Amino acid sequence: MVCLTYETIQLKREGRRATLTINRPDALNAMNEVVLKELADVFESLKNDSQIQVLVLKGEGRAFSAGGDIKMMLEMENPNDFKPVMDNVTRLMLAFYQLPMITVAQIHGAAAGIGFSLALACDYVVAEENSKLAMNFIGIGLVPDGGGHFFMKERVGTFKAKQVIWEGKVMNAEEALQLGLIDVKVGEGQAENYVVEWIDRQLQSPILAKIESKRILHSIQLPQLENVLEQEAVAQLRMRNTKDHLEGMKAFIEKREAVFTGN
Repeated sequence: MVCLTYETIQLKREGRRATLTINRPDALNAMNEVVLKELADVFESLKNDSQIQVLVLKGEGRAFSAGGDIKMMLEMENPNDFKPVMDNVTRLMLAFYQLPMITVAQIHGAAAGIGFSLALACDYVVAEENSKLAMNFIGIGLVPDGGGHFFMKERVGTFKAKQVIWEGKVMNAEEALQLGLIDVKVGEGQAENYVVEWIDRQLQSPILAKIESKRILHSIQLPQLENVLEQEAVAQLRMRNTKDHLEGMKAFIEKREAVFTGN
């Protein structure tokens, strides 16, 4: 077993499997600039890795990931300072989508915002029944990023994707399963056991053929993902300049309902 520890993530390699853990438990694994850069660096390093055939994504502590770090957003008073953040989001999602391995999200607790985008990008999504799943950018006047539009459309179709994005509802695993946003619902505390058994089955299957099918299908869709990420980055910077976004952030901090005005 080889374990690589970064400032905010950990990569554990064991034979043909690896586990990547987002490791900011005190912040519910919210993604700040460091997390995003380290994820991008790790995924880019794994793009040419032929030894790992299954990669698990999970979060340390009480959540998978609560999404983007609100504190980071508040500290960036100039919306243009957010561009390097979006650049790393684009890097990490493009690298992740092209990984030559089967990926599985092991979700417990919250998977929200960009954390949910990353989960949806996985080939297989397993969530515990009490998970809180949300594409909830709308609550602070933003659009989904991390390819959220692309992966929502892939999983549920354009019209349902729009509705889920616009509503920004927090769903439990059963609701997400019924929509087709996750693949398996398990009992509380059972995700890890399920994923371990699932990986064992994958490694005993003709997994090279599965990975090759993934490569073919993803290569067809890659230009669309690139386009979506580019558009999301532009739109997010534009939304960061709106009064509605400032009101959404302020309401979030003050724990009250936001009053949006369409400005």
